[in-house]
Amino acid sequence: MSQTFLTYDQQINLLKKDKELSISDSDLAKTILQKISYYSLIGGYKEPFKPLRSGKYHYGVTFEEIFSFYTFDEELRSLFLKYILKVEQHMKSMISYHFCEKYGEHQSGYLTDTNYNLNRKNNIQVQRLVNSLSKAIATPSQYKYINHHTVVYNNVPLWVATNALTFGQISKMYQYATSDIRTKISKNFENISEVQLHQLVTVLARCRNVCAHGERLYDFHIRETIPDMPLHQKLRLPTKNRQYTMGKQDLFAVVIALRYLINTEDFKTFKSCLTKLVHKVLKQCPHLTRERLLTKMGFPENWEKIMRYKK
Repeated sequence: MSQTFLTYDQQINLLKKDKELSISDSDLAKTILQKISYYSLIGGYKEPFKPLRSGKYHYGVTFEEIFSFYTFDEELRSLFLKYILKVEQHMKSMISYHFCEKYGEHQSGYLTDTNYNLNRKNNIQVQRLVNSLSKAIATPSQYKYINHHTVVYNNVPLWVATNALTFGQISKMYQYATSDIRTKISKNFENISEVQLHQLVTVLARCRNVCAHGERLYDFHIRETIPDMPLHQKLRLPTKNRQYTMGKQDLFAVVIALRYLINTEDFKTFKSCLTKLVHKVLKQCPHLTRERLLTKMGFPENWEKIMRYKK
C-alpha cells in the first residue's frame, strides 16, 4: 500500500483491481478493515499468499483467507502466552524464594548490587537491573499492594514485588544472580543446566512480549538463541555448517523451550491445541501449503513427534 491516504472503498478497490485479490463481500471486507486496519491485516499477513517479488496474489486467493490467517496468528499468540505465563510464574516464585532465603525479606536484598554476581564485565547491566527494580516498587505506584507495603511496612518484599515485575526483569535477575541461587532454581527444571535455563527463559521472555503486544507471531525470529538441546538431535533437525537451522531463534525454539520448562501434561495439552490450530488454518486457507506454513514458522516436517522423545 502506498503512503497516500485511501478511503476504505479505495483500499478494497486497490486489492481487487491492482492486487487481484478475490473479495466476495465488499461490505464485510470494509467492516474488517475498519476494525483491524489495512496495514495490520494486509501488510502483516499477505506475504504467504504472494509470489516472491510480485505485487499480485496467487490466483484465487481471497480476502477471507488472509483474514483467517490473521485470526490464526491471534489464536497462536493466545496459546503461546498462556503457557509462557506458566513458566513466568514458576520463575517468579523460584527467584523470590531463593533470593529471600539467602538475603532476607527486606527490599534492600534485591536492591543491593553486590548481592548479584557483580563484576567489571556486567557492572553496568546489574546497575540498570537494580534501577529498574527500584522503579518498579517506587510510590505512588499503579499497584495498590506496592503502595500498601510501602506505607504500612516501609518495605516491599520480593515475593510482593515480583507481581509487578516483567518477565524480562525476572530473566535478568536470574542471569545476574549468584551461582548458588541459579543452581538451586535450575534444579526445579528437569535435565537442564543453569546456563541453559537462562537462554531458554530469555527467548520465552522475548516471545511473551510479542504475544502481549499483539505483534505478528507466526514468523517469530530473534537475535538470541536457545542452546543445542537433546531434542534438536532426536528430532534430526536440519543443520548448516554444523549449526541447526531450525529450533534456535524461531517459533519452534519457543516450542522446544516450553517442552523443557512446563510439565508433560501441560505440554501435551499445548501441543494438541497447536496441532489443531495448524490443521484449522490450512483448511481455511487452501492457497497456503503445509510446507510453506511450517517453513515460515520454523517448524520441521516432523514437529508433531516432539512428544515421542525424552527431554
